Amino acid sequence: MTTDTQVQRCGWCGDDPLYKQYHDLEWGRPCHDDRVLFEYLVLEGAQAGLNWLTILRRREGYRKAFYQFDPARVAAMDEGDIAQLMGNPGIIRNRRKINSAITNARAFLKIQANYGSFCCYLWQFVDGRPLINHWQTAAEVPATTPLSEQLSKALKKDGFSFVGSTICYAYLQAVGLVNDHLVTCSFR
Repeated sequence: MTTDTQVQRCGWCGDDPLYKQYHDLEWGRPCHDDRVLFEYLVLEGAQAGLNWLTILRRREGYRKAFYQFDPARVAAMDEGDIAQLMGNPGIIRNRRKINSAITNARAFLKIQANYGSFCCYLWQFVDGRPLINHWQTAAEVPATTPLSEQLSKALKKDGFSFVGSTICYAYLQAVGLVNDHLVTCSFR
């Protein structure tokens, strides 16, 4: 049996139990589920300018507010829904970020229609296989890469918003297209 003191993690998750759970069970694991890919797209956009832990603590609020991240239901949201969401303390009440979730749901549905799934669209950027980096320290991990620039440009062209290069790199890390666990991390 392994104790928590024997486990080595990437330093960014610190000691917070929610962060550790996210790091250990989700971050960097290849995801092929369109609903989960949409969830992370919304959450990464919501995180812009904030700490990821802030978003993790509101994740259940987001799931309730955005219909468990059903893109078809989110795409159908209107001004009345937006007004309700602006009063919802369970999410980040930023009109631009709320509008972005709806806009992105609509663009997401178009991608699904054109490619069969968002997963097929997304994974083509890495030829279907995760990129595995070999970072020794957190200081080596970039905030953006040519891949995140490419994805950002493609998503914007396809009608998405709140998908700048930094957000895209965090997204690529989160959904496992890029494995940025440090070489010393037990979860690599």
